[in-house]
Amino acid sequence: MTSAVPVPGTDAPGDRPPEGGHRPGHPDRAHRPSTPDGGHRPGPATGGGATEPGHGRSSLRHAFAALGERTYRWWFVSQVLSASGTMTQAVGQAWLLLRLTGSAVDLGALTAATFTPVLVLSAWAGSIVDRVSHRRLLLLTQSLFFGSSLALGVLVLSGAVRAWMVFAFAVAGGTVMAFDQPARQVFVLELVGTGRTGSAISLNEVVLNTSRVLGPAVGGALLATAGVGACFVVNAASFVPPFAVLVLLVKPGRLARAPARAASGHLRAGLSYSLRTPLVRATLLMAVASGMLFNMGVALPLMATRVFHMGGGAYGGMMAAFGVGAVVGAFTAAAGSVWPSARRVRLLCMATGLVVVAGAMAPAFGFLVAALVVAGFLSIWFIALANTMVQVRTTPDLRGRVMGVWTMALPGMNPLTGLLTGLVATALGARPAFAAAGVALFTAAVLGWRALSERGPRMIAA
Repeated sequence: MTSAVPVPGTDAPGDRPPEGGHRPGHPDRAHRPSTPDGGHRPGPATGGGATEPGHGRSSLRHAFAALGERTYRWWFVSQVLSASGTMTQAVGQAWLLLRLTGSAVDLGALTAATFTPVLVLSAWAGSIVDRVSHRRLLLLTQSLFFGSSLALGVLVLSGAVRAWMVFAFAVAGGTVMAFDQPARQVFVLELVGTGRTGSAISLNEVVLNTSRVLGPAVGGALLATAGVGACFVVNAASFVPPFAVLVLLVKPGRLARAPARAASGHLRAGLSYSLRTPLVRATLLMAVASGMLFNMGVALPLMATRVFHMGGGAYGGMMAAFGVGAVVGAFTAAAGSVWPSARRVRLLCMATGLVVVAGAMAPAFGFLVAALVVAGFLSIWFIALANTMVQVRTTPDLRGRVMGVWTMALPGMNPLTGLLTGLVATALGARPAFAAAGVALFTAAVLGWRALSERGPRMIAA
């Protein structure tokens, strides 16, 4: 039976049978769909609209299934606030550095300073995640995020800040992020159970894309009114809600399962599993390729200024268009089957690549905006499904390490994919630079064709 987190005032998800069906551990297996290997897929671990994998049933109720868990509901709200605060700080941080140095090159270096620690440390951090309490680790990361944002805010407000300090805090933030990201993803699985993982992961994409709208809006308002220092103080405050949820609602004794105690060679085991498992390896390649699309700060401004000869408003509109499609894509992924189809992931990745290439060739600005809406929809749909598929098909004792490798791929590879996009833009122009993301996605799908041609092995319980 799939384990999940019992929360006050509710039954444990695994203690409720699916609608009109049997509990996952019920001896009557006759009515369950079979997997290609002749086994049986486990039924949904939760009620609340989870569907049998083979039915392909899609519903709004299923999209919000994870919100049926009281603790996850509060966690979701806290993540919207926290992620929006992070985006608010990102606006302030870029503005601050530009004011201190006046160098566009430094802005690129700031991105590298943030994500290089994620690239270098995430695989090792994943092995730590598998050996410690996820709740305690998240309490530590939220505290560190809070402290670093508040400290930088105080330095800005006091007038003592220098450019090197901005870079130092960026490196520190990226280091904490390397541990926070895999811990956060595995923690959500503990909260909602395997049957609602798809809903929770897709709702996380809703969080990220909502923050991309709210965060910059708040950041811009603060820059115009309270000043750049307020952006950092607001971000520090945004880490209080998730900390409160972890302290008040997530009780250590109520978690789904004790943290795994990894044996020696745990880091090597996680990397080996990720690279030797064809399905995981294929999805990691797609994650790296998608980073070229999601890292839009290089190609899209060039498309706006050099191709269509428009200003910052056009760039903002392009980002908003992608965000609108992305939110819809996240809800679509959440409303799909508990059992993500590898073939669907492959198809969506290829379709995303084709749409991006078509957008790069757009004869008019309106056509590009429409292509960005579709690309946002398809890309978030497929990346949410791919993430879900990796998590539910990885054994619990390796899950933290595998998600560490996933974080290393996305967003850890952003410094390299951003550099590659910049080199293409310098050598060939804005259109080829944007099209490169589409080519990379299409190529990743082709390279993973065989691994993603099957419906996949049995879903692993949490």
